[in-house]
Amino acid sequence: MDRTEFIVVTATLLFIAFALGWFAYWLLHRFTRVSQADMGELDQMARSLHEAEEERDQAVLYIQSREAELTNQLSQTEAELRAAMDGLRDARREAEEMRAYIERMNQG
Repeated sequence: MDRTEFIVVTATLLFIAFALGWFAYWLLHRFTRVSQADMGELDQMARSLHEAEEERDQAVLYIQSREAELTNQLSQTEAELRAAMDGLRDARREAEEMRAYIERMNQG
């Protein structure tokens, strides 16, 4: 093989390698390209996700405010219970003192 044949064979091999590389790139690009329908679907999914996140945030805020309200009601109820128990304790003590006084008056 002389020099001219070697150059022609090398050029042919390089052209074939270039053509195969270009074809592989085109094939890969063709299969990975996103269509308009897919973009529309992706946009719809993004909107749905955004709406779901907003609803979740609103639900979390509602739960937090409801929890604070219920905690407040619970503390008020506990305070009222303590006051009622103190009043009952005082009433029992007074009733016991009155019984003791009446018994002393009846005996004396």
